[in-house]
Amino acid sequence: MTDYMGGLRPGLLVAMAGVWLALPASALGELRLTDLTVYLNDHEFTVQVVAVGAVPPTFDEPIQSGIPAHLRFTIELWQFNRGWRDRLLTTRVIERQLTYNVVSKEFRVASLKGETRPVYTTRGLRDAQRVISEVRAAKLSPAGDFDPNTVIYVRVRAETALNGENTFVARMAGTAEQTILQSDYRTIRRVQ
Repeated sequence: MTDYMGGLRPGLLVAMAGVWLALPASALGELRLTDLTVYLNDHEFTVQVVAVGAVPPTFDEPIQSGIPAHLRFTIELWQFNRGWRDRLLTTRVIERQLTYNVVSKEFRVASLKGETRPVYTTRGLRDAQRVISEVRAAKLSPAGDFDPNTVIYVRVRAETALNGENTFVARMAGTAEQTILQSDYRTIRRVQ
């Protein structure tokens, strides 16, 4: 029995490596967040971020056959606590959907949650990708609600998926991705 178990481990490792190498490129993580900017003014926290690879090339054919793509941003404001667990102060979720109308040959970007903006319609996929992937001026909690010496940071999680299904199986199949980016630590008090 010991010989059987000893021979199983290397075989299992080889099989796992084979599965990892056989994964599609989108399952290996093309989605990434860039240009995360947090503004602190006298009234509120404002966040801007861009998701690069929000609509991977593997999504092109399913989208053009009528399957919608979803992109969800979860923006969290955290308070840093030295020597203890950090505290979540507020969360904002922004969800958008990209659909393609086969008859009119137009892409539509609609806001589903967290923002009110008109539906954006275009004939170019690149233009639709730009609109779905940029978050501009997402407002969080009022800055006046916190102690000026509080150390805060922002964490953004982006999830993209066909038909809105972001599960482990969907990520392994290449029909969903997710990534996280965190800002630098900063205090509310302005340094002069």
